[in-house]
Amino acid sequence: MDKELVIVLDFGGQYNQLIARRVRECSVYCEVHPYTLSLEKIKEMNPKGIIFTGGPESVYDMKSPHCDKEILELGIPVLGICYGAQLMVYLLGGKVETAPVSEYGKTEVAIDTNSVLFHNVSEKTIAWMSHTDYIAKPPAEFKICASTDVCPAAAIEYNEKKLYATQFHPEVIHTQEGMKMLSNFVYDVCGCKGNWKMSSFVDEIVKSIREKVGDGKVLCALSGGVDSSVAAVLLSKAVGKQLTCVFVDQGLLRKNEGDEVEAVFGPEGPYDLNFIRVNCQERFYRKLRGVTEPEKKRKIIGEEFIRVFEEEAKKIGTVDYLVQGTIYPDVIESGLGKSAVIKSHHNVGGLPDYVDFKDIIEPLRMLFKDEVRKVGIELGIPEYLVFRQPFPGPGLGIRIIGEVTAEKCFIVQEADAIYREEIANAGLDKKLGQYFAALTNMQSVGVMGDYRTYDYAIALRAVTTSDFMTAEPAQIPWEVLEKVASRIVNEVKGVNRVLYDCTGKPPATIEFE
Repeated sequence: MDKELVIVLDFGGQYNQLIARRVRECSVYCEVHPYTLSLEKIKEMNPKGIIFTGGPESVYDMKSPHCDKEILELGIPVLGICYGAQLMVYLLGGKVETAPVSEYGKTEVAIDTNSVLFHNVSEKTIAWMSHTDYIAKPPAEFKICASTDVCPAAAIEYNEKKLYATQFHPEVIHTQEGMKMLSNFVYDVCGCKGNWKMSSFVDEIVKSIREKVGDGKVLCALSGGVDSSVAAVLLSKAVGKQLTCVFVDQGLLRKNEGDEVEAVFGPEGPYDLNFIRVNCQERFYRKLRGVTEPEKKRKIIGEEFIRVFEEEAKKIGTVDYLVQGTIYPDVIESGLGKSAVIKSHHNVGGLPDYVDFKDIIEPLRMLFKDEVRKVGIELGIPEYLVFRQPFPGPGLGIRIIGEVTAEKCFIVQEADAIYREEIANAGLDKKLGQYFAALTNMQSVGVMGDYRTYDYAIALRAVTTSDFMTAEPAQIPWEVLEKVASRIVNEVKGVNRVLYDCTGKPPATIEFE
């Protein structure tokens, strides 16, 4: 069976890998490549379809990213999204201008349902807009198939050449019928059958890891979270006892988490892994003393992680490869290609310039969180581990606004434990994408008994999401929030106020820093 492939050409948008994930939801394999990918390479790859991503530039700016116009003449179906749509128009002689009014957010779109791209889509639908420029005049051969009050050419098509363009983003969850649009492109336009499965990914990645590692030794950065746990078991399947897992307890973990991780992956656990636990809490607190800037904290934590791994590697002899549980949202937010950096992840943008290993292996780098969980199930990892709450690599270091101290870590650990306990008691834990407590750097006046207090405010966060690239704030029942707030204020010393964050992503990120 020939492997069906759709490629995404990245022009610097934040949603480049999200598009790939949506295509994979259609059971079609998809890869993201820079817009500079050569015409010869594209022909060699023989994709069923090509998608141009959005991006922050203006197509008429000479410094903006442009691809070879001949890509549009290969006979391969192309879908341009936002900047990608404007680029298609620009390359084919249409006109792109600054819009009279910028559109950002959910927008009502009028749809021509006769378009193959909008088959079974409502005549009026809600789509996510994020643009300053717009398609002022489509190329002569194109037909308009969607419009808004601001954007008369919100989507255009040239059926004979199988060229399609949307000013809005069908890949994000805010576009109500976006998956219908993308599946129409993948199946009806590109002719894909949808024969790619996650088991294929597991087999391919295990084979490639074995070939890469050979008889070398591998060190895995194990945090105990979903991503690093799946990476560890995947590497164990690939190279067995050549793998050593190092768990760094840096004092930035959730309550009791260090002991829980050791119970699962240590010598008494169900996995036949070489496991080393390193307790270095004070070392990290010293490094973070006086540091308040989020990016600096991330980079300090990332570098110190690597240094600990290097030290452990020297103790066990020569180690050739370092394994990390990096996933695509980490890569995107840290800046991929020409994409903007939102925040550096300690296992991506936070790496130091010099790392004492031959190479870094990131087997999950192409996957989103839900896909990582599918891999975990495919590998036979118990569901209670696979569906554990996500936890960022820098840990509580980015859930504490401002300077990180042992005292602040204790406060947020206790508050977070209460929050998670009450969410579970209310039966909401399986319905939420992510939920946690964070410690703000705001102190305010309160009253406890007859005494004035001047203590910290805890912020609670809960979101619903399928991909962690976009998210909606969860509507937690008031009685649950009230109980959590009461317990935190009464049980956690140093807190006199509890807030609930009801911001989506975008414009916020899920984590606070």
